[in-house]
Amino acid sequence: MEFVVITGMSGAGKTQASHVLEDMGYYCIDNMPSAMIPYFAEIYTKMPGKSANVAFIIDVRGESDFLPLLSELEALRAKGFCCHTVFIDCEDRILINRYKETRRVHPLVTLKNISVNEALSLERSMLEPVREASDYIIDTSTLTPSQLKDKLMAIQNSSRTGSLVITCMSFGYKYGIASEADIVFDVRCFPNPFYVPELKHQTGLDAAVTEYVFSFKPTVEFLKKLYEMIDFLLPLYAEEGKTQLTVAIGCTGGKHRSVAITEALAAHLGGQGLNVITVHRDIIKKFIGDK
Repeated sequence: MEFVVITGMSGAGKTQASHVLEDMGYYCIDNMPSAMIPYFAEIYTKMPGKSANVAFIIDVRGESDFLPLLSELEALRAKGFCCHTVFIDCEDRILINRYKETRRVHPLVTLKNISVNEALSLERSMLEPVREASDYIIDTSTLTPSQLKDKLMAIQNSSRTGSLVITCMSFGYKYGIASEADIVFDVRCFPNPFYVPELKHQTGLDAAVTEYVFSFKPTVEFLKKLYEMIDFLLPLYAEEGKTQLTVAIGCTGGKHRSVAITEALAAHLGGQGLNVITVHRDIIKKFIGDK
């Protein structure tokens, strides 16, 4: 039996994550006090017809101090249960926009009678010990619901096989660097399809753009060296105990060169049977003025 704790910032996507896990066959319990988790585990494992997997959704509404949560999870592991923690995070500016769009109120705003910015700052400080101790961190700032599902499925596979979850991400420097990346490669030095009229409004997912990007010898040489570098590093990261790794490829607008190269890297790693997720952060942004 597998126990998963989903926690993180309010509004970051814990509810969406719980819906995904339910579709994956998890029995999800919202906001159970951490002190009750070991007792629940003991009782639930003896119940007939139970689900093989359980997810606890825990946030600041029910935990004034998250340190007991960490100790209870350690107690579960000590009893031989498979247990891991997934922290759902998101940038503050996007969380604030989500609250405005949904007209929801951050739970700490009403509990503490403080502003949204103060609530987010307080929540981050409360959650910091759990974030630091989490097995996996998912930043939903730029993720679609489908990409969140892909990440959770990859995490499930990783927890069962012990394999590293690798995210291959393309991004555009004009929209900011990929802050969640562990490794970043800048491919703005290669010929840009943006300046080819018939390719400008296509992306690196289109065959014509891919053919153009890899029609230049320096790009092909870079890709070969990229494969060699990542193949060399992955076992070292796994040996060090890392559970997830994000490799980000950046060009100017995040639509042409970075997308084509990211797709190639993901295909290379996936061909080795590795646990790979592909994210194109900025591919859907408007083309006006993009390069």
